[in-house]
Amino acid sequence: MNSTSQANDEQSKHWNGTGGHAWLELQAVVNRVLQPFSDLLVKACSGRVLDVGCGTGGTTIAAARAVGPNGSCTGLDISEPLITAAREHAKQERVPATFILADAQTHSFEPAVFDRVISRFGVMFFDDPATAFANLRRATKTAAELRFVAWRGPADNPFMTTAERAAAPLLPAIPPRQPDAPGPFGLADRDRTRRILQDGSWTDIDIQPIDIACVLPEKELVRYFTRLGPLGQFWPQADERTRAAIIETVRPAFEPYVHGAEIRFTAACWIVRAAA
Repeated sequence: MNSTSQANDEQSKHWNGTGGHAWLELQAVVNRVLQPFSDLLVKACSGRVLDVGCGTGGTTIAAARAVGPNGSCTGLDISEPLITAAREHAKQERVPATFILADAQTHSFEPAVFDRVISRFGVMFFDDPATAFANLRRATKTAAELRFVAWRGPADNPFMTTAERAAAPLLPAIPPRQPDAPGPFGLADRDRTRRILQDGSWTDIDIQPIDIACVLPEKELVRYFTRLGPLGQFWPQADERTRAAIIETVRPAFEPYVHGAEIRFTAACWIVRAAA
């Protein structure tokens, strides 16, 4: 099932282009790093579940296993390469999860279908988040639950911005992060997120901070910071001399996080719950 829209055009280009292919390249690494968040979201899942911004389907498949034969799980993402990988992943795992290539902000969902909507860092990218969450609300049953994790601000997550800060002298064209703009920190402001959900007709909103220890293999660090985030947008066009300079400059900035063969950092996030 496919749907297209003019909304979120910039995000669509990113996730169907450089961003999506980089995520696909690093899916195994990223899924291991973010596994604790998937575990948190699928706990107590039941009935019909919608996973928004499902990526390559790791959380969707885990939720489908959690609900068992009496439930179902559908993953939705705006990225064709990621949805293609998710479908193949589910097929290989022999899990009956289904996937929709669509924009959750505008997709014409069948009304009042889902018992729970979940998302692992997939709902911070809408250009009109209130409209998106209202659309998701229409897709849920009365008394359904929304549960997602989103990053808190850059100041709480220095690991997330280490690469771009270190590379700034080499890549002055990296645009500064704009507060509340679509992106990883798009829902960092707790009060704004609450207002967005209220405007989207969600109730009983609860937004709590969580800090989770994450581990990345040290051998994957260079690939991680050169493929993902702001540097990932410049990496494909950079020549070999520029790439070498970036690695030489940025890699030492991560030394505070290096512990032998591991990179360890704390993910400062919100766990958000709301009711339909």
